[in-house]
Amino acid sequence: MSAEAEEVAHDTVEAAVRAQLAKALGGVRGIIEAAIPTIAFTLSWITTEDLKLSLIISVSLAVLLLLARIVQRSTPQFVINSLIGIAIGAFFASRTGDAKDYFLPGILWNAGYMVAMLVSIVSRWPVVGFLIGSVTGDPTAWRRDPGIVRLCMRLTWLLMLPCAVRVAVQGPVYLFGGGDEAVAALGLAKIAMGWPLQVAAFGAMLWVLGRGRTPLKPPVAPA
Repeated sequence: MSAEAEEVAHDTVEAAVRAQLAKALGGVRGIIEAAIPTIAFTLSWITTEDLKLSLIISVSLAVLLLLARIVQRSTPQFVINSLIGIAIGAFFASRTGDAKDYFLPGILWNAGYMVAMLVSIVSRWPVVGFLIGSVTGDPTAWRRDPGIVRLCMRLTWLLMLPCAVRVAVQGPVYLFGGGDEAVAALGLAKIAMGWPLQVAAFGAMLWVLGRGRTPLKPPVAPA
């Protein structure tokens, strides 16, 4: 759908952002596909303590999920995103020989996202505003309306919250934990704080969006 068609379909900021969030979720299948390789790695490590085998199982499952998407001719975006993260984690763990390092890239990724979104809020260029720009075709026009800017800042806080929680919980476990207990705790935390936490954040965003009807086109400044 073109930007013009989307603008017609969504006449309010709330409707446009709701549509973009729905695309980002990937549905139940996307949630399951993101969790399976991590569950497999964690269970394999706990039962065998064989890092190489656990990495092979995790990466192989991610590849199989990707092949299934390709065969079914459905969008592989979410599986590819998951596979890239798993491959980076596998590289870290195989280089150091410590199963705990499988989870380090995810922690760093969330920390980076958290900082980027915080900077966007402080600078009053909230990340969510660019979701509106992707619909209207003008990436910065939304900034002319202070009401839209405030709404996008609130939504970006909610979008940032899962990243902050993951770093706050998983970071100390990675830094100070050791042995099988740390790997198991990181695996469980990654699963519990992955899509479930993201879905909760999106739910909160949808609740905020459901309370208002902000016109999608900001007012034109007088000449």
